[in-house]
Amino acid sequence: MTMSGYTETQPLGRTATADGRASPDRSSAANQSHRLANGGLIDRQAPLQFSFDGKSMSGFAGDTLASALVANGVKLVARSFKYHRPRGIMTAGSEEPSALVEMRTGARKEANTRATTQELYDGLVASSQNRWPSLRRDFMAVNSLLSPIFVAGFYYKTFMWPAKFWEKLYEPAIRRAAGLGETAHLPDPDHYDKAWAHCDVLVVGSGATGLSAALAAGRAGARVILCEEDSHIGGRLLSDGGEIDGMPALDWLRRVTDELASLPNVRIMARTAVFGVYDGGDFGALERVNDHVPQPAEHQVRQRLWRIATRRSVVGAGAIERPIVFPGNDRPGVMMAAAVRTYINRFAAMPGKRIAVFTNNDDGWRTVEAVVRAGGEIAAVIDPRGKVPAAYRALADRSGLRVLPGQVVDVKGGVDGVRSITVATGSSTQNIDTDCLAASGGWNPNVALSSFHRGRPTWREDIAAFVPGVSPPGMIMAGAANGDLSLDACLRTGHAAGAMAAAETGAKGKSGNAAKAADEAFAIQPLWQVKAKGKAFVDFQHDVTASDVTLAQREGFESVEHLKRYTTLGMATDQGKNSNVTGLAIMADARGRSIAETGTTIYRPPYAPVAIGALAGHHRDQNFHAWRLTPSHHWAAERGAVFVDTGLWKRAQWFPLAGETDWLQSVKREVLAVRNGVGFCDVSTLGKVDVRGADAGTFLDRVYINGFSKLAVGKARYGLMLREDGIVMDDGTTSRLAEDHYLTTTTTAKAGPVTQHLEFCRQVLWPELDVQLSSATDQWAQFSIAGPRTRDLLINLVDPSEDVSNEGFPFMGVREVMLRGGMKARLFRISFSGEMAFEIAVPARYGEAMARNIMKAGEPFGVVPYGTEALGVMRIEKGHVAGPELNGMTTASDLGLGGMASKKKDFIGRIMAGREALMAPDRQVVVGIKPVDKARRLRSGAHVVPKGAIPGPETDQGYLTSVCFSPVLDHWIALALVERGRERIGEIVRICDPLRNEDYEAEICSPVFYDPEGGRQRA
Repeated sequence: MTMSGYTETQPLGRTATADGRASPDRSSAANQSHRLANGGLIDRQAPLQFSFDGKSMSGFAGDTLASALVANGVKLVARSFKYHRPRGIMTAGSEEPSALVEMRTGARKEANTRATTQELYDGLVASSQNRWPSLRRDFMAVNSLLSPIFVAGFYYKTFMWPAKFWEKLYEPAIRRAAGLGETAHLPDPDHYDKAWAHCDVLVVGSGATGLSAALAAGRAGARVILCEEDSHIGGRLLSDGGEIDGMPALDWLRRVTDELASLPNVRIMARTAVFGVYDGGDFGALERVNDHVPQPAEHQVRQRLWRIATRRSVVGAGAIERPIVFPGNDRPGVMMAAAVRTYINRFAAMPGKRIAVFTNNDDGWRTVEAVVRAGGEIAAVIDPRGKVPAAYRALADRSGLRVLPGQVVDVKGGVDGVRSITVATGSSTQNIDTDCLAASGGWNPNVALSSFHRGRPTWREDIAAFVPGVSPPGMIMAGAANGDLSLDACLRTGHAAGAMAAAETGAKGKSGNAAKAADEAFAIQPLWQVKAKGKAFVDFQHDVTASDVTLAQREGFESVEHLKRYTTLGMATDQGKNSNVTGLAIMADARGRSIAETGTTIYRPPYAPVAIGALAGHHRDQNFHAWRLTPSHHWAAERGAVFVDTGLWKRAQWFPLAGETDWLQSVKREVLAVRNGVGFCDVSTLGKVDVRGADAGTFLDRVYINGFSKLAVGKARYGLMLREDGIVMDDGTTSRLAEDHYLTTTTTAKAGPVTQHLEFCRQVLWPELDVQLSSATDQWAQFSIAGPRTRDLLINLVDPSEDVSNEGFPFMGVREVMLRGGMKARLFRISFSGEMAFEIAVPARYGEAMARNIMKAGEPFGVVPYGTEALGVMRIEKGHVAGPELNGMTTASDLGLGGMASKKKDFIGRIMAGREALMAPDRQVVVGIKPVDKARRLRSGAHVVPKGAIPGPETDQGYLTSVCFSPVLDHWIALALVERGRERIGEIVRICDPLRNEDYEAEICSPVFYDPEGGRQRA
């Protein structure tokens, strides 16, 4: 068997003597005022030190932070979200709504950690959150005095007037008040992992139901994965004990775990919470690999996100005890009854010195029994049913319990916890001194996973709870999660579900017999709310009260979905695990309808919070996505290049030299070096598609707006392709290398989509054409060499027999050349910079050598490498459009390229490009922009409005698409899309940038700022 997060030798995390009894406490626990001297499943030989809000305390291995705080007598651990009321520990599991703390410090600080699920470790540092300046004295508690204002939906009704206060006052104040904890504000130093697992049967939960299911399926031969969110296997057996097959439940637990350990087809994954159910039998699970240590060991991950593919699943996730709504039910020291016995039986921590129990069901009496057995004092048992259950009469008589047939109508207390309760019995009331009130309103089957495929739970009157309705395909709900609340029923249904799931996957082995336990009675008399004066809370994490629910009903928000959103009931991180059903019951009562008629909301993944880091896994920082390196990358890195992500490519952005203080200084130098001498840039990332076949020219005629079938061999031509809707898709050059061989280039960003588009055209639109396509982007390293000295550099690079003169190699010429040393290369005379330029291409494996050779050949002429920033500056100076202008909304005419469209042939997008709206005279077209004040910096995205007009949507006439500082012109320039722009050359307009609070005047001009005649590139 494969184990994950689980210690096989000590499955219960306890120190045992030779006869199996817990060893005596050998360490001093005197400072743990509420720690029991004996019992529990903690390791008393492993004391641990921790701190909470700066106060040092101690606990034991096997404790959670919550149990250690209980053992140290800590009642106040948090403040509530809205009213900042004092809150304590309410539960003992992942459903905890109140005891949320900040864990760790520095970069590992993590907010909103449930103290009930955080394992204690030596040196643990935790602090309370959502309070100022301290937990005991929280100034924001003044919100309680304003509770008449902060009712349900108050944010829909307030902050409406005056409107101008919203952005300056209301919104900033709300944002400061929102949230609970504070993030680290530093990069997370830990690592996270993702993994796959496959099985026949996935079992969720390791209580009596889950263990029985796993054992039955494992014995039958099915591949089984058992997931348990707790650090130890056993579920409620660890807290409630009992007798199974004639032996103590913990002994049965050891026997079962030993047998599962012997099965090679079973895998147990502790500390692993199944949080989602998805299509195709996929489940999401989060394994807390190293959350129980200060920091992961070297090369270890903190958490692992599992994607589990299974053929069948058995969910034995148990049930969640629900509270009773009564005034003061949120005081520190008011706890769920089952949680109280968990702290007593599992953690040997007594939550109070004098405990009162308020229960409307038989299960609450088990807590009475646990307190008495542990030597605690029962202040009173309040049972509205008016009589002691038969199974507990002897206990009540023997212990002299004070049993009251009434209801708790008030709880007195504050930051130090509960002091007393007021009980109403008939027409009279009485006060009872107590420091802990254990309340039980019944149990809600944990139906969350069953509803993740929109299955809606159904109401069962006998247990006063919703049970699973239609579950996802292949899922079997069993045990308490399916409404079978007795131990014997859990064992029986779990075994049957495991055997059935295994059989459905083809397992042929024998599952054996189900374990047996006494058939316990469970009786309940529903009590949802005690109607008395005072704040009575339904949703403890979002501070939703009973009066909020009834207010929603009075204001017409009666639908369960409207109730949820209007009051935020069940919308906190606990998803209303404690509160949803109670809130719906109160709404049903207010409407005068049954709970079944009122209905319920359903859950959605994740079942428990999942860290974004775990969802990302290794995909962060430099591994955020896959990346590709250009052929000259390592050479560029040697020269100190600064790289930028261009799609998946890492491209050199600029090459700073010693003494240059900012990027603009480096870019200016590179641009001027090209304009006055020679420079080169790696352009290998441009998409390259090899187009071959007898019909290659015809094919290109149909995808480009201009013609290519008559292009001469040895020539290149600029082309523009449209989408079917007439909008420009991409541009690039196409070179004819032979009669039946073309090489088409695309922009870097569109290399993939254009290749896909061309393949669609070839395979679907025109399969009759004799044409083949292949992507050649990765096969060639290509460099643009530009500047007046380019030809001089080339002479040192190519074989002396090659003629690279203007006559021998004219503008837009293409041919294969021989380099010095005998290697062949492709040479293209095309220019993106406006200077005389050639692009030279060699097989990619020679790319780095080519970069070094270009530098060597150009040394006499002062060659410089330049990056994408300088390339962008030169293309803007020249008025060439690129990505910001090819924005998916522009036509060829908008870009000033409408004249390229052939009228002698058809092409994709031709008809749709002629639509009235795309030919409208007031469309935004590409123009140039230069500031009136030459010292003014331009910024992309700034809006163009008429001079003298008030900026706004009505006057907005366009925006700046591409901006740069022109070293040649010595001021900032821009390309822009402006309404009727070409008709307005010379007009002064207003440039408004509300994001940066800038407003200035600029002139509309030609988009070609540099060498408009084009003489330099043809030199």
